[in-house]
Amino acid sequence: MDEGPAVASISSHTLRSASYWKQRGIVFVHTTNAARRCLSNLKASFRIGPRENRGKTLVTPDVAPGTLPASMSIAFRHSVPGTVATLMSTLLLSMTVITAPVEAASIPLKNGQKIGFMGDSITQAGAEPQGYVTLVIRGLEANGIQVSSIAAGIGGHKSNQMLERLDRDVLSKKPDWMTLSCGVNDVWHGANGIPLEPYKKNITEIVEKCQAAGVKVMILTSTMIGEDAPNSNNQKLAAYNAFLRDLAKKKKCRLADLNADMQAAIAKAGPDHKGNLLTSDGVHMNPEGNRMMATGVLKAFGLSAKQLKKAQDSWSKPASNPGH
Repeated sequence: MDEGPAVASISSHTLRSASYWKQRGIVFVHTTNAARRCLSNLKASFRIGPRENRGKTLVTPDVAPGTLPASMSIAFRHSVPGTVATLMSTLLLSMTVITAPVEAASIPLKNGQKIGFMGDSITQAGAEPQGYVTLVIRGLEANGIQVSSIAAGIGGHKSNQMLERLDRDVLSKKPDWMTLSCGVNDVWHGANGIPLEPYKKNITEIVEKCQAAGVKVMILTSTMIGEDAPNSNNQKLAAYNAFLRDLAKKKKCRLADLNADMQAAIAKAGPDHKGNLLTSDGVHMNPEGNRMMATGVLKAFGLSAKQLKKAQDSWSKPASNPGH
């Protein structure tokens, strides 16, 4: 029997795991029950289409039965028995092949959604033209996602004050998402700050109120208090950030670990670097610090390295909508 050139045999004894095929550029997802039954009984051999399709093939049931996209590009082996051919036809007609990039599916934001940015003076300044809030919106825009921001940063505020104004400043405006940046003042204000246990209670209540209102939360770890990790404030802040990381896991929130990003950037600069690298005064972000924060938030939203690069490139261009 003539099997034709470069035929890959897929049968009941050669079906592999999803990860096996993903490594080879073929991803099968969301097949119908009929398709699964056909796969388990499949005895025909077929050739996977052109090499240029690898890495971008998804199989889903979103097209009406009876439609077979030309992009599927499968060549049947000669003399396929009638029963097997019927099985194969049923399988193909229960699937759709699409060629949209896989990476876009990992970004949970949709056009027209709103993001609330709750925080202190760092977030308040973040709403300025080169602030991290503005850069997040512009970075998403550069990747084809049009969203708007709700600025909710107030200088000097701590966790108790953010909890008190959550409804008024964020939830009443019906956002789809909220980022929460809180902890610097709770530690930095010393005797007038918020001890760890009350802080935990306040932050947990903020997250739970958001989730009860249908608002998804991204938690931002608190950035450093002084660009020297060993100082007493940063040592105290470590416990607050450890709690935030743990809470993000427990409440299934996205996490932007900005404290870790900040420490890594400072460590990379090395001991020979003079002056502040990311802040104007050890706490409030300079332009480079705002870019660091925006990159961390976008990464937590699921942007790939390529998409992050596109976002960062857009920051050096004039804003298309200065009103963000």
